Amino acid sequence: MNQQTSIEKIEIALDQIRPFLRDDEGDIEFVELTDDLVVKVKFLGACKSCSMNPSTLKGGVEEAIKKVLPEVKSVIAIDEIIEA
Repeated sequence: MNQQTSIEKIEIALDQIRPFLRDDEGDIEFVELTDDLVVKVKFLGACKSCSMNPSTLKGGVEEAIKKVLPEVKSVIAIDEIIEA
């Protein structure tokens, strides 16, 4: 699996759901694709504190990403990007 191609596919999937998140004053950012095929994302704006973000993550984000990249194991949200 080509890492760059996989990331491009993830970004395409996120672009498909961004309009819905932006309608509610939120957004999402791709953070990392781990070696064990876990996608890390970060909710932004209103999505950070929304009580629906766990179901948005599984029902919207994860589903969209797995549609374009079926080998992904899971999608998780992180609160902060830790700077190295």
